[in-house]
Amino acid sequence: MLLNVHSYYSLRYGTLSPDDLIKALSLHGYDTAVLTDINNSSGFFELLEKGKAANIQIKAGLEFRNGDQLLYIGIAQNEQGFRALNELLSEHNKQKTPLPFPAPELENVFIVYPFQSCSVKDLKSYEYIGIRQEDLSKIPFSSAATQSRYVILQTVSFRSREYALHCQLRAIDHNILLSQLSPEMLGAPTETFIPKAALLQAFQDFPILIANTEKLLAQCNFNFNFKEIRNKKSFTGTAYDDKLLLHRFAMEGLERRYGLHHKAAHERLLKELQIIDQLQFSAYFLITDDICRYARSRQFQYVGRGSGANSIVAYCLGITDVCPIELDLYFERFLNPKRQSPPDFDIDFSWQNRDDIYQYIFHRYQHKNTALMGAMGTFRSRSILRELGKIYGLPKGDIDRLVHEPQNILNKNKVTKTIYDIYNQLENFPNQRTIHASGVLISEQPMT
Repeated sequence: MLLNVHSYYSLRYGTLSPDDLIKALSLHGYDTAVLTDINNSSGFFELLEKGKAANIQIKAGLEFRNGDQLLYIGIAQNEQGFRALNELLSEHNKQKTPLPFPAPELENVFIVYPFQSCSVKDLKSYEYIGIRQEDLSKIPFSSAATQSRYVILQTVSFRSREYALHCQLRAIDHNILLSQLSPEMLGAPTETFIPKAALLQAFQDFPILIANTEKLLAQCNFNFNFKEIRNKKSFTGTAYDDKLLLHRFAMEGLERRYGLHHKAAHERLLKELQIIDQLQFSAYFLITDDICRYARSRQFQYVGRGSGANSIVAYCLGITDVCPIELDLYFERFLNPKRQSPPDFDIDFSWQNRDDIYQYIFHRYQHKNTALMGAMGTFRSRSILRELGKIYGLPKGDIDRLVHEPQNILNKNKVTKTIYDIYNQLENFPNQRTIHASGVLISEQPMT
């Protein structure tokens, strides 16, 4: 019955970790919920996996906002709906433009507008209006046709005891004093869990809303195989052609590196190629080789290192310059028949050449299937104290003392006690999305 659930990946708004959410859903009697983090889908797969383990169905969604203004909630009917939601958000992020209102038509997506701010008329078949408990007094005289477009909207953003933490996060997000927060910057204190039985009882006079909500949820399903490798599967277009091309390149490299009559190198090369083909990683080697060939064509220096240097195939291709036979390095440390995850090449380029390499990769493997690897910055140690010190209005000198001299007697006061109490709650909370130093993803299907 929960169509609007926020985790702490609703950055500087929600307070619930995926583990907290699963425990609270179970405790309050819910077996289904839609994760609709604000302008962010980073936490979905983590919650989906934890939900499966706890026998709780997690549906995919997104809450779209322009600043503090809630526009609408998108709920994916399936994987393609999730893609459509991500594409809308990604386009907005890339273009740095406001999100549209009303919502554009998105394939395989339901849209829920909040009742308080809804100015949408003539709702389409996939559009609904969300009714919170505080809205119930305003709808008894709505027509049956209008009520057929109503669904229950119980938003969950924090546990009831964490409302103060929510307020502190909102002040940090706006970079203002806690006392300067206005109501529109905050979630309502009611954005918390209530037992499912109590929620149904609150809406018992409007059974059509309960039925509408259950019907909407029943039409949404999300299947995801967490064991499937999602890297680009083929370099040439077919696995067989990948096998042949890798064999050709490797044999050419063998002659260049070892000459025509090095029996041990030849035997090891054939053994490695057999394992690589067996595990269907030919494309991975060919893509890495392709990037290195481009670098050499531009006369860019690079270093292939890490466990990839254990492979004679990598040495023959020119991905690495370490001879594994000479140094007695075992290929099985890098890749073996029991391994299911892709092997790992670490290739270092000069900072002067990286942008050129990125441009080549994005052009060669298409923007929709290529991305810089994301990362999530978290609240940590000193940064927590500084952020909290600012929202409580402490002078810089007092904040510095709080950070560097925590035992100083001048720190013993009501405000600093509050800050230290919150510190323990905030540590390791997601704070901001960022980009990995150099990781690149090349996927079989579009990233979204």
